[in-house]
Amino acid sequence: SRLKHSFSSTSIQSTTDGYNLTIQYITQVHHTFLFSFLQIFHLDLSLLPFHCDLGYVGYMIFQLILQIISAAALCIGVGSFSDPNDLPGLAHFLEHMVFMGSEKYPSENGFDAFLKKHGGSDNASTDCERTIFQFDVQRKRFKEALDRWAQFFICPLMIEDAIDREVEAVDSEYQLAKPSDSHRKEMLFGSLAKPNHPMSKFCWGNAQTLKTEPKEKNINVYKRLREFWKRYYSAHYMTLAVQSKESLDTLEEWVREIFSQVPNNGKPKPDFSDQLSPFETPAFNKLYRMVPVRKVHALTITWALPPQEKHYRVKPLHYIAWLIGHEGTGSILSMLRRKCWALALFGGNSETGFDQNTTYSIFSISITLTDEGFQNFYEVAHLVFQYLKMLQTLGPQQRIYEEIQKIEANEFHYQEQTDPIEYVEDICENMQLFPKEDFLTGDQLMFEFKPEVISVALKLLTPEKANLLLLSPEHEGQCPLREKWFGTQYSVEDIQQHWRELWAGDFDLNPSLHLPAENKFIATDFTLKTSDCPDTEYPVRIMNNDRGCLWYKKDNKFKIPKAYVRFHLISPVIQKSPKNLVLFDLFVNILVHNLAEPAYEADVAQLEYKLVAGEHGLVIKVKGFNHKLPLLFNLIVDYLADFSAAPDVFSMFAEQLKKTYFNILIKPEKLGKDVRLLILEHSRWSTIQKYQAVLDGLSVDELMEFVSSFKSELYAEGLVQGNFTSTESMGFLQYVTDKLQFKKLSVEVPVLFRVVELPQKHHLCKVKSLNKGDANSEVTVYYQSGPKNLREHTLMELLVMHMEEPCFDFLRTKETLGYHVYPTCRNTSGVLGFSVTVETQATKFNTELVETKIEEFLVSFGEKMNSLSDEAFKTQVTALVKLKGCEDTHLGEEVDRNWTEVVTQQFVFDRLSREIDALKLMTKAELVNWFMGHRGEGNRKLSVHVQEEEEGSKMSLYGEVSKLTFLPASTLLASVTTITDIQAFTSTLNLYPYHKILK
Repeated sequence: SRLKHSFSSTSIQSTTDGYNLTIQYITQVHHTFLFSFLQIFHLDLSLLPFHCDLGYVGYMIFQLILQIISAAALCIGVGSFSDPNDLPGLAHFLEHMVFMGSEKYPSENGFDAFLKKHGGSDNASTDCERTIFQFDVQRKRFKEALDRWAQFFICPLMIEDAIDREVEAVDSEYQLAKPSDSHRKEMLFGSLAKPNHPMSKFCWGNAQTLKTEPKEKNINVYKRLREFWKRYYSAHYMTLAVQSKESLDTLEEWVREIFSQVPNNGKPKPDFSDQLSPFETPAFNKLYRMVPVRKVHALTITWALPPQEKHYRVKPLHYIAWLIGHEGTGSILSMLRRKCWALALFGGNSETGFDQNTTYSIFSISITLTDEGFQNFYEVAHLVFQYLKMLQTLGPQQRIYEEIQKIEANEFHYQEQTDPIEYVEDICENMQLFPKEDFLTGDQLMFEFKPEVISVALKLLTPEKANLLLLSPEHEGQCPLREKWFGTQYSVEDIQQHWRELWAGDFDLNPSLHLPAENKFIATDFTLKTSDCPDTEYPVRIMNNDRGCLWYKKDNKFKIPKAYVRFHLISPVIQKSPKNLVLFDLFVNILVHNLAEPAYEADVAQLEYKLVAGEHGLVIKVKGFNHKLPLLFNLIVDYLADFSAAPDVFSMFAEQLKKTYFNILIKPEKLGKDVRLLILEHSRWSTIQKYQAVLDGLSVDELMEFVSSFKSELYAEGLVQGNFTSTESMGFLQYVTDKLQFKKLSVEVPVLFRVVELPQKHHLCKVKSLNKGDANSEVTVYYQSGPKNLREHTLMELLVMHMEEPCFDFLRTKETLGYHVYPTCRNTSGVLGFSVTVETQATKFNTELVETKIEEFLVSFGEKMNSLSDEAFKTQVTALVKLKGCEDTHLGEEVDRNWTEVVTQQFVFDRLSREIDALKLMTKAELVNWFMGHRGEGNRKLSVHVQEEEEGSKMSLYGEVSKLTFLPASTLLASVTTITDIQAFTSTLNLYPYHKILK
């Protein structure tokens, strides 16, 4: 489950973790998108109003999808706003509990087990006024899955014995959310609402509200859950979307047959639309200072407006947000960047229940500030208010509205396909919000320009109606107040009198601020090009010399006027030292900053670009309508060739990089990964070493010297796919080599690391979490297989697939160790292994106990494998074959897979078909022996524990992250060899040769 309360957070691009591939099949779903929505409306049965005589839902959509994955989603018009006052979080808890078996299918974990066996997945989310459930599965099992799933809405068991266990899952979800600044902001903001407004409720729920307090008050939670289900899980609040290859007649027949028993109590739907203006209180229009978990300075300016959902055809907030968030000349962010006051700006309404519901709509502007920007936050706010005043003075502009409208229409018309599970989730929610003719388009298109509607919203965005929230580590020690549920430290004060008086008057406009000019990057040519060479199934190398090569494949499958261009500029200087890695991160961040303004128009015209500081080179990615794509690519290469860094910009990003590394290291899962890879990959530099290097100090001269060295010697490897001819594609590599004028590599640069061969015994590396007061801990138990071939990698994927559901059932459902528990197939620079990970809370379990429970699970799993039936084995093989055999849902999916082959220099473009061939020849005995071989005497086993920092320390919330603190193991793991010096441990080990999985 997940709560759908989120707002975009900002971060600066940092080095990725290379090609240490993680495979979890729960997320691998594929489908082919439907024909245009207009065609659906021409089908007789596409939109059927089902009335209450069926005892069932208001509307349904059926989509005819020519694919083997089917999906369904159901939205109920009830959420956390309906929580009873004495049981906060009950709606969220019920969303968990309904999945714990049904009268017809009583097995507690039966639905998850069924889905995993048949290549499916499921999820659910609780919002303020809606709750959504969704799943996908192989098409031939869709009807049976629908029937199993529907029983949760017809006759869920909700066993009383399961309540305490599932409360722990809800509590773990809450504990995982606690260190999130975005969730903390939401809870703090919600607390400003009028006391009786549902926004002030604690929507998450935890052990305190759902277990401890109810026991103290003699509240029967089981009885109340059943009452809540009976009152609110009613057919006439529900909307359903199903997507499958079957005919519409068949889908209708199935839905009538399966869902007609969903009870309908006929009671009025929960309605909160009379509780308007929840933030018209003395607590609003103040300055709130907050201490964040991450090291970040941020200013959020927020307005609470009347509900805007009824204006979905005009989308006034989208129009305003588009202008506020513009990054071109004359924009707010352009001005702030020139002053080195801000790094990023997000504006608008996220359309989650927190931001938009029947009682209000939020309009927020969130700005990530530099140290200097933080010191001048009032001036930053003033610039925002000047821009808004300019928009109010000029009034809504038809030219700009139509430009946005055209961009959105182009994107909708040529949109790439989405996974069925995501698509049905969107549609079933849209069915709650829009009339049937707009189910498919209501959330995407701008239908009509109504300046009066936009003007009404604009006029409300004034300084005197705004609330200011300022986040900074500098506030530590100055914030005496505590938010009740997340413990956020904050303070509240009046806005300074000088600014209050200035904003209340007729303040001057800023002459440097102006509306964006006409966008030259909007595509107008959507012609599909004719191939100028024979079509191929896989990319072919069309250019190859000592300075680079280019792989190319013309798209003749998806037939859209779009293309993908990707380049990997490989350099020998990046991995020379932690200092070089930091300089490389700085270089990429400043290059992105330099490009932000000139490339922004391309960005809003649906031409996307991304620059990534890879482990061994700079990765450039551009995609979008092919018509203007070369303009964007050439612009990026031009700025790379003429790179410069002003001293103030350099200082701003050097300071920001410290915060970025710090914010990575305080997350237990990131620290655990850093430690594991530091042990396994030879010559890898850790994030801690990079953090130390940036603390030691860097200069602009050192950066420019590094960039010069980087650009002098490169190997450029590229991939072009989509609507370009081979001749046009060659121009991209030619432009890179002509413009950058680099020499060929003097020595070959490996694009992977060498990996240590772990000893044949159990080692443990236990480190202290670097986030003070965060109860979250992580345990990963890793088994190393060694450099293996393609067949054994596929065997490992099959093993992990078998392991997923029993792992969840044992470690989460029964042992309630944590919210996130999962097995993973590990490909670490070509060396194979598998791991089991549990994210837990140290306030509940110590990490050694968690490790013993993982061992108990692996013992029980071994017993299960030994008694595995031939039928169960074949079923899982078939599921994995079908997942690998699924057609790509969109061009980007095919490109991603091919790019992985290029960037790792393996070039096995037919890997999936080879893996399918290997799977078809596998035997049950092979799989069982493979697992048992990892569990025998000579296994190579590494455990990594990240243990929470002890509370009670009087020191700063922001601990020291420039070194690891190694901890001893408890007596529970007395026989295990502990690692307390990673370098000393790895220096004695053998290294596997460089290894690629080629056959």
